[in-house]
Formats: sequence, structure tokens, C-alpha cells
Amino acid sequence: MGKRILIANVGSTSYKYTLFDISSSEECKELVRGGMERVSDCESAIRESLSDLKSKGFESIDAVAFKTVLGKNLSGLREADSQVLRALEEMSYVAPAHNPPYAAAIRAFEKVLPSARRIVLFETSFYQWAMPAWKRYAVPMEWNEIGVHRNGFHGASHKYAAERAAELCGRPDAAESAKMLYINGGPKKLGKAFRLVNCHLGGSSSVCGILNGAAIASSMGFSPQSGLPQNNRVGDLDSMAIPYAMKALSISAEEALSQLSKRGGLLGISGVSNDMRDIKAAADAGDENAALAIDVLVWSARSYIGSFMAIMGGVDAVSFSGGIAENNPWLREKILSTFTDFGLEIDSGKNASLKKSEGIFSSETSKIKAVALVANEEVVIAREAAKFLA
Repeated sequence: MGKRILIANVGSTSYKYTLFDISSSEECKELVRGGMERVSDCESAIRESLSDLKSKGFESIDAVAFKTVLGKNLSGLREADSQVLRALEEMSYVAPAHNPPYAAAIRAFEKVLPSARRIVLFETSFYQWAMPAWKRYAVPMEWNEIGVHRNGFHGASHKYAAERAAELCGRPDAAESAKMLYINGGPKKLGKAFRLVNCHLGGSSSVCGILNGAAIASSMGFSPQSGLPQNNRVGDLDSMAIPYAMKALSISAEEALSQLSKRGGLLGISGVSNDMRDIKAAADAGDENAALAIDVLVWSARSYIGSFMAIMGGVDAVSFSGGIAENNPWLREKILSTFTDFGLEIDSGKNASLKKSEGIFSSETSKIKAVALVANEEVVIAREAAKFLA
């Protein structure tokens, strides 16, 4: 038996877990997964989940791994020690929906399962070799020195996409480069570069440009607020809009940020819901604001795909992951419909058949491949945690 690693996926009101048995980086067996919603007490939820695992015969756990979002002056794969906790807490203002729950979960596991090592993989890790020109904002030097730069997020999801898309497209050399990313200290160009743009569309969404398994840039920047319009987060916004709205609406900075993170995004545009199923139903029924919410998301996704194509000098594949992308073939096709003149041809029949499943849905003659993926962040985190333990 290899190492048993529990992946703890913590939300503000939810807790999900996946237990893996890993004997090597290539042999990663999922044993069980579960979770609960409407969680009010993190420690109680963790105790309940461990009790459930014990009842199923999974009492021995070597490590617990966390997909942490943003730490001040920290990234990479690390022991979840006091330094990590401080780094999470110091950036809670920037990532309020993510950092406090993860800090609470790390402390809870230290208390209820002290025998297991606690490991974090920061979402920003995947961007450590991204282009310096992407990372740097045009802010004053002292702003940059205190960490105001682009970080990028959804690292585990985009890393999985980098590996899986390369495999599906028949580029195992690029897939191998992606798998070895954290071991070799950087990506290797093996043969002709494999240029991929991955669109992770879910509760939060981002687009990532990936060259031979390594991220070059992302739609998300300093915080998870930026980039595409998300379920209820605003996405890209001119910096002067916030002080203007504060003055015009007589609201505080805290209230402005709260509104942008809870009432913005697809919810803010549609006025209907932050759920794509409700928005699509309303749009089909003739709701113009709901239709506009879809159009804004499509416009933004196309803009970033085109931007990364230009930066990489072209693209070999465009892939889609995340719950919204996996469940809505019509949205994938709508986003890619304007790329025909670039040589990307969609097979509508293949696309429609790939709902919550993986495969290529471009035509046989398409110069650019279109790929549907089922995101698996947990297996990426488990593999990296196993390397750390080794």
C-alpha cells in the first residue's frame, strides 16, 4: 500500500474530500470521495467526515493536502505550518471567500488528526514560470514591491488540463513536460511546442495560456476577482469605477467590494441568478439581461483566447473544463464559433455528445483541436503531495 492522502476542498459553507492511495506518481487510486453543504462549523464537518471514512475502513491517513489560494509572499508546495497560516491570514482581505475557510480547516485537522502531515499547494504555483511582462502591472515601483502584481489562480485545474489535453491531442511529450513541472524546476520544450488555451468555466472562471505544460499567463490577476465575469464576482473592472461608485452611491470601500464580490458577475448582469442553468432558461424565454450575461461571458472568453493565441504565435488546441463548460456544449460552441477563419472547425455532433465527459470535438480537418475535459484538481494535488512526502 502506498501513501493515503486526503484532499480537503474547503468552501465558505461547504466541505468536500477525496481520499487517494498513491504508490507512485503514475499509480494514483481514488478510494472514496464525499462532502457536505451548508457547513456552519468547519471542525464538526471534518470530524464527521473522518468518522465516515473510519466506518468504511479508511482510518489510516498519512497526509491531508489543501488547495490554498493566495498567501502573502508564499507560493508552491509547502508544509502547512504557522508561516503558511500567517500568509493566508495576511491576504484574507484579498481572498475573503477562500483564505479564512482554509486557515480554519488547517487548524481543525491539526487538532482532530494530528498524526497526519498537512500540506498546501497554492493555486498560484502553476504561474511561477509565467512571463514577467504578464506578471507586472504598470503600478508605481513601491506597489510592485509590496506584491501588487498578477498572480493567476485555478492552478491545479489548469495543470490537469495541460496534461490531459496534451494526452488527448497525441502530444505525450508535452504531457510529460507538464507532469515533471515541479520536479525539474521548470518546463522543458520537447520537440515542437504544444500551445494550449484552457477555459475553466465554473463557479469562478479563468482562461490560461499554456506552453508545453507551463502557464504563460492567465485572465486572473492580483486576486480571484479579476478576469472573466464569474457567478457573482465582477471580473475585470477599471480601477476608477470603485471610487466613483463609492461617491455616487454613498457607500464605503468595504460595501463596494462586498457588492462586487457577491452581487456582481453573471448575477449582476442578468438580475436573475448566478447559476448558468437559470440564466440560460431565462434567456431562452426572452429575458434580454439574461441573454446579455451570456454574451458578456462569451465576449470575455473569446478576448482572452485571442490574446493568448497572439502571445504564443498561434494555438494547437483550446480546451474547456469546469462545471459550466462540462455541462453546456452549446456554450463551448458559441465561444469558439468566431475562430473558424483561424482554422478551428467544430463538429457539432461530437460536441453535443460530450456532456460531463472528455474528448475532442473539433472536426477531422480542423487545424486547431477543440477539447472537452472533466476537471480533476484533486488528483493533481494528491500527486504533488505524494512527491512532497517522498
